[in-house]
Amino acid sequence: MRNPRVALSAVQWRKSTYSNESGGDCLEVADGVAGVAPVRDSKRREGPVLVFPAAAWDAFVGVIGDVSAP
Repeated sequence: MRNPRVALSAVQWRKSTYSNESGGDCLEVADGVAGVAPVRDSKRREGPVLVFPAAAWDAFVGVIGDVSAP
């Protein structure tokens, strides 16, 4: 999937549950976009958005969850 055209003007962004209340260095992810996972820097909301295939994002989150588990 190269250069997907994804309409992001109406998506709902969310921060990671691992984010702290002070903001910190966080990523935001837009859920509900068919087949992809748009990701952006929470401090630069008007900046660039990275768009990953949904399967790749799910695999990444699964690995991170395994690593961060106590």
